[in-house]
Amino acid sequence: MRTIRIGAGAGYAGDRIEPAVELMKNGRLDYIIFECLAERTIALAQQEKLKDTEKGFNPLLEYRMDKILPLCAKNPIKVITNMGAANPVSAAKAIKAMAQERGIRGLKIAAVTGDDVYSNIGQYLELTVMETGKKLKEIQTSIISANAYIGMEGIVRALKENADIVITGRVSDPSLTVGPLMHEFGWEPADYERLGKATAAGHLLECGAQVTGGYFADPGYKEVEGLWNVGFPITEINENGDITLSKLPEAGGVVSTATVKEQIVYEIHDPAMYLTPDVIADFSQIEVDETSPDHVLVTGATGTRKSGFYKTSVGYQDGYIVEAEISYGGSGCFHRAKLAEEIIRKRIEHSNIHMKDFTIDFIGVSSLYGESISKSLNPNNLPSEVRLRIAARTSEQKDALAIGQEVEALYTNGPAGGGGVRVNIEDIVSIASILIPESDIHIDVLCEEV
Repeated sequence: MRTIRIGAGAGYAGDRIEPAVELMKNGRLDYIIFECLAERTIALAQQEKLKDTEKGFNPLLEYRMDKILPLCAKNPIKVITNMGAANPVSAAKAIKAMAQERGIRGLKIAAVTGDDVYSNIGQYLELTVMETGKKLKEIQTSIISANAYIGMEGIVRALKENADIVITGRVSDPSLTVGPLMHEFGWEPADYERLGKATAAGHLLECGAQVTGGYFADPGYKEVEGLWNVGFPITEINENGDITLSKLPEAGGVVSTATVKEQIVYEIHDPAMYLTPDVIADFSQIEVDETSPDHVLVTGATGTRKSGFYKTSVGYQDGYIVEAEISYGGSGCFHRAKLAEEIIRKRIEHSNIHMKDFTIDFIGVSSLYGESISKSLNPNNLPSEVRLRIAARTSEQKDALAIGQEVEALYTNGPAGGGGVRVNIEDIVSIASILIPESDIHIDVLCEEV
């Protein structure tokens, strides 16, 4: 029975490139996918595009392509990626220019568009935001982007046009894998069972080393060998949709029933109703079996008709966040840090600084679990060093600046021994999710050739 081998090239925007290069060299791949988008990632990319209309794609696109373009030219491996972010067309042109500079010929680069619905945002203002239950119109003046999670349609069209590299914007993570499987096997859009299986394959690939032991590792409890050299996963899928998950033998990490099960339940809410733009996948009857070391067979996924709506991430400016830190060390350091906390709280009140949210943590004492739990773990609260962290959200930048200045003033205004002040202020880009009709989305594919 015919099979297709697809490798993971990235699990997030800033992932390593070396495991992808090794897969392209030694993995006998047909395809490799680079999944590099999250909800806020694309909103931030839209901000970059507003500053420069030629930007807005993944900042590591050119770094990655520098390593993989020669491999694309040498090996018949097709690349599917959402590194186009807010600007897949410019990303395709950038890849073309890089290929030309390196004397690489015979590549077709396709850009998939249609996810950006910002120009139509006015017609969705009465829709309810999933996170808050409020109408979208309440944040209308702060909206900077709107991108729908589109599915495999554009990828399939690009592959039918013989694209070697397909670069998209906000495509659903599993669709990066569903697309090539639909194209290769000629499955019908209404073949929901196989679409559900393909979605499972994409879901297992989308986070890279999470399924090969990376995020799984927990020394003394879940041991993973060679994590410094962890490899990315490979899926081999047959025409029935059965999945065999593996990694390169020489790569670090592990593929086991345990690593696969953890990834299956990752980020899907209801395993029986995993909503995607291609299908409503059902993972509730999946069976996972280790067939040999680092080879796991996954069967039993299925699916039903898609909902007809696309989740859409609306990015909006939501004020500022300030983080300010200062360290205290030696005898009495925790008591001095507590005094610094008291000073900061009173100074903020005295100066009438306005905040939406505010927290003070003692890193090394209570920053992870809060004071009530941390006290039970360390009842004496006597660390040899402590770093005080103040964080706040503000509507106005001036209030964020004022908080940072108050922390810096602890240097000479006490308590004793403070050092290593760091102040960082950033714009907050938040995400509001809405559901828009699939019929509102119009997919297009634009090609560049070298």
